[in-house]
Amino acid sequence: MSARSDAGSGSKTTSDLVVERLLEWGVDTCFGICGDQINGFFEALRTHPQMRFVHVRHEEAAALACVGYAKFTGRPAACVATAGPGAVHLLNGLYDARIDGAPVIAVTGLSYHDTIGAHFLQDLPSDRLLEHACLFSERVMGPAHAVPATDLAVRSALMNRTPSHLAIPIDVQSFTLEQDTPSPKNVPGHLSLAGQRFTVVPPEDQLRRAAEVLNGCRRVAICAGAGARGAGDLLEQVADVLGAPIVKAGLGKDCVPDDSPYTTGGMGLIGTRASHEAFERCDGFLVVGSSTPYYEFWPEPGQARGVQIDLNADRIGMRYPVEVGLVGHADAVLASLLPLLRRKSDRSFLEQAQDTYRRWWDLIGEQAAGSGTPMRPQVVTWELSKALPDNAIVTGDAGTVTAWGGRLRLRRGMQYSFSGTLCTMGSALPYAIGAQCAHPDRPVIAFTGDGSMSMGMGELATLAQYGLPVKVVVLRNNALALEVWEQTALLGNPQMGCELHPVDFAAVARACGLKAFRIDAPAEAAGVFAEAMAFDGPCLVEAVTDPDEAPFGESLQPAHAAHLAEAFGKGEPAARDMARNLLQEKRVALSPALQQHYDDLARYR
Repeated sequence: MSARSDAGSGSKTTSDLVVERLLEWGVDTCFGICGDQINGFFEALRTHPQMRFVHVRHEEAAALACVGYAKFTGRPAACVATAGPGAVHLLNGLYDARIDGAPVIAVTGLSYHDTIGAHFLQDLPSDRLLEHACLFSERVMGPAHAVPATDLAVRSALMNRTPSHLAIPIDVQSFTLEQDTPSPKNVPGHLSLAGQRFTVVPPEDQLRRAAEVLNGCRRVAICAGAGARGAGDLLEQVADVLGAPIVKAGLGKDCVPDDSPYTTGGMGLIGTRASHEAFERCDGFLVVGSSTPYYEFWPEPGQARGVQIDLNADRIGMRYPVEVGLVGHADAVLASLLPLLRRKSDRSFLEQAQDTYRRWWDLIGEQAAGSGTPMRPQVVTWELSKALPDNAIVTGDAGTVTAWGGRLRLRRGMQYSFSGTLCTMGSALPYAIGAQCAHPDRPVIAFTGDGSMSMGMGELATLAQYGLPVKVVVLRNNALALEVWEQTALLGNPQMGCELHPVDFAAVARACGLKAFRIDAPAEAAGVFAEAMAFDGPCLVEAVTDPDEAPFGESLQPAHAAHLAEAFGKGEPAARDMARNLLQEKRVALSPALQQHYDDLARYR
């Protein structure tokens, strides 16, 4: 390659070619931060205004915004960062994309092409650094390589639902086609933008075998995960034919609405008693697009005959010893399976699940009706559920807010997602930024906690800078409250290292240029949420809540209740308030674990 000064003023650079090819693929939004070793790429962003650039405050937020964009569209956005620390900061968001199956395109800088590995400033090999997080991670070798590399990156992201990465040395970013000589193998005109959409349906004999299994069972339970998103109507039709309750893994929360007559809500420690009861009693088990790590709440191996639907063949039988695996897209597989199923005349299994689910919602409503302060988080979820606009997109976060997000009552047409498998804190707001950029006409709500919000407060300024009308709801309890309950209920130890210094999030939001509200008492919640949702612009609602309210209780297993009693006996400082909240009469009535260990816990109340 010749020196940059040899290039003509109208020549296209490597960066121009990458940006233009991304645009041709329909990738028209880029989140990131500029820096010395990526600034050649930023010149291409400057001269291609068709590529919308969103300047975030942290590179991790850029990658997480891409994940939010992809989860609510199915299409990739791009994130861009400088070499060294910029690339390292992307890593967490890219792993979130890899684990949860979101297509993302990452572009990072590198040191000069002839100083790589020579211990220069920020000289980290980002192509190798990100290669485990990104299924495709390659170094762009020059302008002649720019378009082929971009094509392969986009195709890999779309086909495999994973992040892809292009690493470009700082000088190569500004080299032009005239400064590069294509190899004989790089034949002009050999590339195209041909589509690659496809639908996978298993063979007819496997579908018939699956139908035989399900038709031969009396009490079928369905577990639906992220792979069931977009197939909700068919899922409900199958549930109706089989008389089967639909239990939702965390990432499948929006596959059917929470007021569907077939769902029993979530599962796992943050799930519902109705869901666990369905799993405990079923003799047939249909898993649709879920490989949840909380499969210890699933039916016992050998208890139920199993059928699993998953697009990833390597996940068949990974969590449960199913008899039949159906590899394919959930909507296509369910559509093919449905005509082969026989309608079950006995509806008692579904009806009992529906009754327990109603009782669980009655409990949540009773908890939300309390007038005490600090208020229970159930007040927030109850009133926010009523205030959510139609067609809303809600992004959740990691912490006790994950459990409370599961108690938001989504109506038909609403969408919800969060960092489900990586469980990265601070993801709700970047997800919401990506979702709002993808859907400017839809209401977007970020539902987060104070631990996660304090990790990424700078992105409030991103909302203000671009006028993104995201509504941020922060549950403030001045604690890493999920860790309190995990240390006690999972390990039997008193809490340690969970206290948070109080932050006035409403004041921070105002300082960033947002409208802000604060809820201190239950009576204020309905009015504040109505005003916040009606506000035409970004705003934040800070809700002060009780840190000692259990994010689970009716969903505890006996070992968890025993661990709580053990932690209380070791001197857990919040034992009195935790026990009081746990042992609410209607909660105990729904929880065999609390009934079994009631006396052990009640002594601390």
